[in-house]
Amino acid sequence: MEKFTELIHLFVTVFLSTFASLMVLPAVTDVTMVAVCPGQDECSLAIYLTGFQQAIIGMGTVVMLPLIGNLSDQYGRKALLTLPMTLSIIPLVILAYSRTTGFFYAYYALRTLTAMICEGSIDCLALAYVADNILERQRTSVFGILSGITTAALVCGTLAARFLSTALTFQVAALLSMLAAVYMRIFLEESLPHSENLTLPILKSGQDDHRQDDGDLPRKPMVSKKIPSIQDIISLLKSSVTFSQAAIVAFFHSLSYGGLQASIMYYLKARFHFSKNQYADLMLLVGVSGMASQLLFMPLLAPLVAEEKLLAIGLLGGIANALLYSVACSAWVPYATTIFSVFAVFIPPCLRSIVSKQIGPNEQGKAQGCISGIISLANIISPLIYSPLTALFLSEDAPFNFPGFIFVCIGFATMIAFFQSLLIRAAPPISSHKSSSNSILA
Repeated sequence: MEKFTELIHLFVTVFLSTFASLMVLPAVTDVTMVAVCPGQDECSLAIYLTGFQQAIIGMGTVVMLPLIGNLSDQYGRKALLTLPMTLSIIPLVILAYSRTTGFFYAYYALRTLTAMICEGSIDCLALAYVADNILERQRTSVFGILSGITTAALVCGTLAARFLSTALTFQVAALLSMLAAVYMRIFLEESLPHSENLTLPILKSGQDDHRQDDGDLPRKPMVSKKIPSIQDIISLLKSSVTFSQAAIVAFFHSLSYGGLQASIMYYLKARFHFSKNQYADLMLLVGVSGMASQLLFMPLLAPLVAEEKLLAIGLLGGIANALLYSVACSAWVPYATTIFSVFAVFIPPCLRSIVSKQIGPNEQGKAQGCISGIISLANIISPLIYSPLTALFLSEDAPFNFPGFIFVCIGFATMIAFFQSLLIRAAPPISSHKSSSNSILA
């Protein structure tokens, strides 16, 4: 891995962008509560607003992520990264300027619109960038490192939020988001399976380009359509049993993870009166344990343990985490559950690696976009299920006194993903080192 340093600029770009987006998460909850329900610890309206936003963003990303991934196969990862990284700056600037009720709703509306393009697209394009340049046998480790970089950004962002005021948090996040976009445009090199396509303007149809580089690739690059249809997605899912199984795992895991995101902050605030700083401390602990697992353990385990087994282990950790939350009776329990983060962080890189090995080198962007679109579909459904349940079981109108019931439901979705993951078996990768000449890791 002597040339691994050539991916450093991608890692720096992902780190800065993720740092900017994640450092505001603890503050956004407080800003939402103050703007919508000032002086209250419980607020059903804030929960519903968050769930509605998550669902609308999911509807947009279901369409946009496969499109962005497909376009990146034709025009390059860097060219497509520019759009989400630029748009993500706008909502942060609004709350950096003011956090009054009027500005909050302006942020809410623009965040909803821009996130339809930004949410998940940077990760999707970064994964495709890695797949362009890394041999298949090394992808699980490098995907794990990329996830570790994201987790490191979570840790740093949480630390920053812990010590910065709310106003300063949004101001720093806006500056970092701008810096990430500028750094990417200056330093990151373009990556594309067929570099000659870079000479084409991005608005030109690719219908005339049907040739293959060496005639022995399993598929021709599908560049005649920029917007993948439902039929295209279904065809992609049917191209490999392993791909289809991974897609099912991705859906149910994202369904549970979306429920966790929609519920956990309001659950902790209502149940244990967690403040912004306490929530930041919890996220910091989760981030540190996850980062240690991804950057230290996963590169060591990936060559020794099949990625299918690592995926199942990670899902087991997610089940245990949800069930322990469901019976939490004291404020120390959420901190204890962070031990399961060591295993749960195996899930995304293992899933993405399994998918990347089932698709030819000319369709990595489309494949990663397809999986990201499925994840987004789960993010549409998740708040429709979990936000009403959270509001109901945290209120006095709950049918029975069990606030943690929401986490039982989350654990059930993760359990479905776990049993499906047991059906995944290692299959011969489609591209089988066809892209080794373009790989930066010899």
